[in-house]
Amino acid sequence: MRTRLRHLSALGLVAALLAATALLVAPATPAHAHNVLRKATPAQDAELTKAPKKITLDFLQKLNPAFTTITLSDADKQPVATSEPEVEGTKGTVTIDSTLPNGVYTVAYRVVSSDGHPVQGSYKFTVADPSATAEPSPSPSPEPTEPTESPSPTAEQTSVAPASPAAGDSSGGGAGTAALLTGAVLLAALAIGAVVVLLRRRRSGGSAA
Repeated sequence: MRTRLRHLSALGLVAALLAATALLVAPATPAHAHNVLRKATPAQDAELTKAPKKITLDFLQKLNPAFTTITLSDADKQPVATSEPEVEGTKGTVTIDSTLPNGVYTVAYRVVSSDGHPVQGSYKFTVADPSATAEPSPSPSPEPTEPTESPSPTAEQTSVAPASPAAGDSSGGGAGTAALLTGAVLLAALAIGAVVVLLRRRRSGGSAA
């Protein structure tokens, strides 16, 4: 009898422990359903002496290619050209189109978990290649030259010998005056001739009467 009671007590203790374990595990199950970034290349806060050509993110769960986004931007938050993400199992990889100059870059990602819950995040890394040369600065454009002013003419250069208006005016005025006098003389002669003719006619008419 006592052995049976002890056996039942042991079974009850095991059942209680299992129930307690189930209560502890149950709340944690949904959290494990969300995807988590496990590894990144380049790593977070890495300082690289050579610019990377690819970015690879490794998650705990398999990725859905239709809902996987990986982007790269520079220190000015300008997007850097990359390929579309190539998904293989839990890894997503993008290829960088050009060589990255020295600076700080940000990797941003957005994936969907197996339970349909979206997960997103970001991290930074730095490129510090000692052999990288600085981009050549554009050569300054030549400044426009101001037009040179021609020297002002001197008094001797500006002085012009005045024309003698007296000679021109006298010749023109003399010719005009002579013409007027000639015309007046002709008119006077004609008038005198007409008067003389009239007087003769009158006289001849009176003597005939």
